[in-house]
Amino acid sequence: MLTLDQVPVVKAEMLIRRPVAEVFEAFIDPTITTKFWFTKSSGRLEAGKHIRWEWEIYGVSDEVYVKEIEQNKRIQIEFSDPNRVEWIFTSRADNETFVTITSSGFTGNGAEIVKRAIDEMGGYTMVLCGLKALLEHNIVLNLVADHAPDAHVAR
Repeated sequence: MLTLDQVPVVKAEMLIRRPVAEVFEAFIDPTITTKFWFTKSSGRLEAGKHIRWEWEIYGVSDEVYVKEIEQNKRIQIEFSDPNRVEWIFTSRADNETFVTITSSGFTGNGAEIVKRAIDEMGGYTMVLCGLKALLEHNIVLNLVADHAPDAHVAR
């Protein structure tokens, strides 16, 4: 059995060559976010709200609680499990934003925690790559759907 001295914290980061307001809005507005991450949302992210995100191709959904939002700087949410995720948006130049996504609060036994942390690091890296392609080149890569095509549910 795997034992951990401390629970891991996952971090994924990417430079996006777009203004911070545009990058921030891409995570707030589901009409944009659905082009690079989940497929359906019950609404825009607003502090204090519960929002349902769906990945219809996989037949899964989750409810997130929006804990805090600092315009163009930070978003903090809590998933139902209750994993915590924080986005930090750092403006580097007029048209550059460095995005850091940190995920923490993993639960379970050591092996489950490590598997989840690895999955989340890959997932958030994929999300940032999809965001970069969308905002910098107006390309929808379908990364989330194409990651596990054999896991798609029948439509």
